[in-house]
Amino acid sequence: MHPGMLYWWKAHRGSASCHDYAGFGPGERGTHWRHGRRSREEYSASSGDGELGAGAFGVRRPLRFLSYKLDLDEQQVAEMARILSELKTERAQAEVDGRRATAAFADAIAAGQFDEQRAGEGGSLRVASAEHMRDAVLKALSRIHAMLDEAQRERLAYLIRTGTLQI
Repeated sequence: MHPGMLYWWKAHRGSASCHDYAGFGPGERGTHWRHGRRSREEYSASSGDGELGAGAFGVRRPLRFLSYKLDLDEQQVAEMARILSELKTERAQAEVDGRRATAAFADAIAAGQFDEQRAGEGGSLRVASAEHMRDAVLKALSRIHAMLDEAQRERLAYLIRTGTLQI
């Protein structure tokens, strides 16, 4: 079973149909819809969801996904965690550089006369950031390629090609 289906399966396995869950059947789950407004707690994910619930999309979820899909061993998982952590840091720096470039463009427009030099600095910063990110992704892909065996590389290529995994 796919890991993303675990929560759904656990939540729905006891009801006779999807109508029970929505409150249209004899089950108890959906009765709160008939009694008026729901509380804030009823809208939030349950505490039993663990890390399958909503949350920040950090390094752990992509790592868990890749570990499952590529059937990585413990040493490969540790190396993949390092690679993803470095990529996450580089992407965060690229976001900071993007905000600096945007600020430079705004400063160039805000002046009484268009400041072409300041706008050029913003454009140069954006290009340098994109080149740095490109280099970081290429380095990460090279390290991942060296770490995986041939079957794992084929599965990873399939995930990238189908858009399941974005780099």
